Amino acid sequence: MASTEQTSEIYPGIVVDARIMQGMPVIKGTRIPAQLIVGQLAGGESVEAIMEAYRLTQEQIRAALGYAADRLAAEVVYVVPTA
Repeated sequence: MASTEQTSEIYPGIVVDARIMQGMPVIKGTRIPAQLIVGQLAGGESVEAIMEAYRLTQEQIRAALGYAADRLAAEVVYVVPTA
């Protein structure tokens, strides 16, 4: 992975670095975007299949899910009532 001077851990196990995947949040020590893992799980892929396909651990997959949950918790949704 790139030097830590340009790498920021934005969630435990999830990092961003402008030089890696154009700054997308990736699983630490990889070039695998957190979004990819969450999307595959949402699409019905099993944790085991993802672990095998990308050589990830359960902890790394949990990091991607935790990051996604953290981002959703911070999201503000404004509901506009209809007349």
